[in-house]
Amino acid sequence: MTKKELLRGLPKIDEVMKQESLVVLSEEKGDLLVTDAVRAVIAALRASILDLGEGEAEAFDASALEIGSVAEAAEARVFREEELNLYPLINATGTILHTNLGRAPLCRDAVENVARVSKGYSDLEYNVPKGKRGSRHDLVGDLIAELTGAEDAMVVNNNAAATMIVLATLGKGKEIVVSRGELVEIGGAFRIPDIMMQSGAFLQEVGTSNKTKASDYENAIVTRAMIEKGDLYNEDPRHSRRFETGALMKVHKSNYDIVGFTEEASLEELVAIGKKHSLPVIFDMGNGLMLDMSEFGLNEPNIPASLATGIDVMLFSGDKLLGGPQAGIIVGKKKYIKAMKKHPLARAMRVDKMTFAALEATLMKYKDRKTALRDIPVLRMISSSSEEMRKKAERLADAIKRTDPSISLEIVPVEDQIGGGSAPMVRLPGWAVSVKDGMKSADRTERKLRKADIPVVARINEDRLLLCVRTIADDEIETAAEALRKQ
Repeated sequence: MTKKELLRGLPKIDEVMKQESLVVLSEEKGDLLVTDAVRAVIAALRASILDLGEGEAEAFDASALEIGSVAEAAEARVFREEELNLYPLINATGTILHTNLGRAPLCRDAVENVARVSKGYSDLEYNVPKGKRGSRHDLVGDLIAELTGAEDAMVVNNNAAATMIVLATLGKGKEIVVSRGELVEIGGAFRIPDIMMQSGAFLQEVGTSNKTKASDYENAIVTRAMIEKGDLYNEDPRHSRRFETGALMKVHKSNYDIVGFTEEASLEELVAIGKKHSLPVIFDMGNGLMLDMSEFGLNEPNIPASLATGIDVMLFSGDKLLGGPQAGIIVGKKKYIKAMKKHPLARAMRVDKMTFAALEATLMKYKDRKTALRDIPVLRMISSSSEEMRKKAERLADAIKRTDPSISLEIVPVEDQIGGGSAPMVRLPGWAVSVKDGMKSADRTERKLRKADIPVVARINEDRLLLCVRTIADDEIETAAEALRKQ
């Protein structure tokens, strides 16, 4: 056939739309969507014909121009275009709070509560008993106060937002005193000094990268009286412009550690200095650990114990060690939290009903320690023993063998990590299934797993593909094994 004959063979759109399969599809998806798909398929065929070189027309597969073939291609295009960009996958990396994979998986009750609340209307800002407008700030405030010992609480959309609104409320036009060793980057190139600058506060660094004493904070405090006196630091031009101190701030170094010749001021020391000078003390905790997990090798500060030192304001993430949805949670003295709730930024940083639904259900688990360790996935993964991980690895290996007996497997010890910028030095002894799929390299097998219906993200170490079981849920074992089935 010639190019002209092939072009004449292209079916008309209305002829293709009469195909029974597309009539049914149009009823379900809408005429416009299906018609656009047919038009796109025919346009692609026309373009491919026009691109044919001399003598290539004879080799063109004319069956692709048949009405049935075009209808089938259009139907496939409709379903392909409906595929969502955000979808579930299996984390087999052994990194519990994997930032690229969505950090903390929610507990079952949180997922169910999100579905229950989001499918209809809710009392997000309506006080049902009083029959009048309510405040979303009241939804979890009492629960957080009960669990942490705080006077009040506020929820914003992430911990960077929490940092911003705290500094804007307590430090705008004033200096915030922070240790030089705590000026961290919190991911995605967001740095404490940058956030502070955007908040309108002025950074006053004290100490050095490895040593900052309590006296460094106290010596950096500038009062209004000192400024009004007019001779503050006049002898040193580098410090000729100073502002009144608004607060002292401590930032937990949750994503790195300094070892060796080090020193840092304790929360208790900063609280004492704050009380002496009538200054609020802010603690950016970051990780959101609610329980003492030292028995599992996690020696991180926890929220209730930190607040018990007398800290005025503390902020932390909801989707890290707390194990809930993405959120920034601010707790502390009522007078400071009340001011933040009234700040203009509060509306820009507020969270929606689904976040509140997930957060409340997660927090309810913390009323009982055993329940939290059992039901919150992050805590369960951290507290699982090496023996439990070995048994899970054996179950996964058995499932893979049933899927494809030809695959070579070995159960090997690994070191898992918490991730998500939390506890960088903690390594959790675990187990993994090392997979050798015939003559395929580890890279090829890894790509195969990512192309499965439910992708599996694995770990490659020393040219070995490892399926680390700590981050694979019990109900995902069969699915992970199925991803290795021969294509």
